[in-house]
Amino acid sequence: MVTDLPELPCRELVELVTDYLEDRLSPIDRARFEAHLTECEACRTYLEQFRETIRVLGRLPEESLSPEAREALLTAFRGWSRL
Repeated sequence: MVTDLPELPCRELVELVTDYLEDRLSPIDRARFEAHLTECEACRTYLEQFRETIRVLGRLPEESLSPEAREALLTAFRGWSRL
């Protein structure tokens, strides 16, 4: 087991959250991500809110989301990674 992982800043966690949820991180990045979550309440909250957003949006019928609303959501998600 790797014990001296490089620290993962909050900003990088935000950029990696989608890959984490889709199980696309390397083993080292996943370990860094999960280690950060054990120390950072704000990032744990962010991840839980992200999961809840996905869950709620997943229940919407596709036709109930206008193209404009879909684009606004995608723009908002892209903007989060630049915070």
